[in-house]
Amino acid sequence: MADTTQFDLVSPERRLASAQVVSVQIPGADGDMTAMAGHAPTITTLRPGVLSTDGPDGASEYIVTGGFAEITAAGVTVLAERAMPRSEVTSEHLAELVKEAEEALENAKSAFVNEPGPVDDAAKLLADMVAVGDHIGL
Repeated sequence: MADTTQFDLVSPERRLASAQVVSVQIPGADGDMTAMAGHAPTITTLRPGVLSTDGPDGASEYIVTGGFAEITAAGVTVLAERAMPRSEVTSEHLAELVKEAEEALENAKSAFVNEPGPVDDAAKLLADMVAVGDHIGL
């Protein structure tokens, strides 16, 4: 089997994972990336999406809404704004996340008239949340 690396996923509420894995697929703000043992040191911000791992104990998926990932040759640490195992996500959870993103877009439109940057960011957040629901079939 391929080399493993330490993977830790924490959110403000709890530690969701701490395991040896072969790879971690990360929804980075600048694009998806895969981290494996020996990866070059990297820090990236997360966009809403599905973070998945593959390891000796099988595959796992987590829904993240944002945060940061620190990747080193020895491991991957993800500090998520919000995260939950894919198996715990219900259509109600997803609807709540989409509603919050819709409200953020409306607030950005009213607060940042003629300033496309913040409005575009809020629109992308909403699009990412909808895409998460499509990806996981909810």
